[in-house]
Amino acid sequence: MAIFTLPSLGSDMEAGTLVEWLVSPGDRVSRGDVVAVIETQKGAIEIECYEEGTVHALMAETGEELPVGAPLAILLAPGEAPPDDTAELRSDTTPAAPSIVKPKLQQTPAAPLPFEEVRASPAARLRARELNVDLKDLSGSFPGGGIVLADVEAVSARGSATSSKPSPMAEMRKAIGASMARSKQTIPHFYLSHMIDVQPAMDWLAEHNKAVSPAERLLSGALFVRCAVLAAEKVQELNGHYVNGAFQPSESVNAAIAVALRGGGLVAPALMDANRLNLSETMDGMRDLVSRARSGRLRNSEMTEGTITISSLGETGAEAMAGIIFPPQVALLCIGAPQIRPWVVDGDIVPRRVVTLTLSVDHRVSDGRLAARFITEFETRIKDPDSL
Repeated sequence: MAIFTLPSLGSDMEAGTLVEWLVSPGDRVSRGDVVAVIETQKGAIEIECYEEGTVHALMAETGEELPVGAPLAILLAPGEAPPDDTAELRSDTTPAAPSIVKPKLQQTPAAPLPFEEVRASPAARLRARELNVDLKDLSGSFPGGGIVLADVEAVSARGSATSSKPSPMAEMRKAIGASMARSKQTIPHFYLSHMIDVQPAMDWLAEHNKAVSPAERLLSGALFVRCAVLAAEKVQELNGHYVNGAFQPSESVNAAIAVALRGGGLVAPALMDANRLNLSETMDGMRDLVSRARSGRLRNSEMTEGTITISSLGETGAEAMAGIIFPPQVALLCIGAPQIRPWVVDGDIVPRRVVTLTLSVDHRVSDGRLAARFITEFETRIKDPDSL
């Protein structure tokens, strides 16, 4: 028998609301099957099963807010007898408070707080310290009196004339801000920038798109993602996760692609096993990710298993941006909007389309030499688009 629990969808996640069950008791499930939809601060996420078996019982109801680690369902292996008391199992396995949440990324502990004996989540403790709030003065909203981030944020809102519930976008901004603040506090970032000539690639792209149907046309973003994936495959020190005080390289390149949502906000779902895709498949995968991100149908593996993030500013906009690494990843590549600049080609100064790459890197696992090698690999690939 296995208890399927609510997984963490990020180091800043404390809880989620069960929106929909996609399985029923008696259904057979395998690893990777989508079994439920959970609403978080970052939107609706499809939850994939990480066990194999038959659904014996559902232990949570739609509309219920659940802390990370809460039991969702009981799964039985083939031929296994069901438990005698499902209700007792739920009581034994339900987290008493969010303090039991174990983030995927082990971070260096902060200095002990004067209110350490209070039951509170890590995010709540961090925010309380920022606001100089004594957690002993607060009442927790989770079972057992556990204090969560929302309880601390309510303190800063006291005295405000507005008492309406924060909008989903405000909640997303809050979640992004908390995650990025934690990243900057725990990851020693360094940055490397380089401007490269992409005129040959843009000319190749224009010719390619003339010869194919609209559905088969490529965007420049697909070329950039493909080049970044191949560079990450070559420079493995930038592709993986920093967990439990050590770097764990990944054989697969799960390229997390920053997607701007309609109305604001940002998510970065991963294009799984992107190193096994060709250029056309990369374009198809990106279209699918963007479509599902904007309709709220991403999967939990796509939100948690990215090994390197790629953020492009698109066809217009700023020429450069330095990004903040998504933990537990160790690198993030920002690609500025193409610009027309004077460039020396065969001794002549000519107008060329160029882009600026800015690579953010975790100094615990890499250095400037390896970061420069990554950028060189990217530049080599973009100069030869036929090889992509």
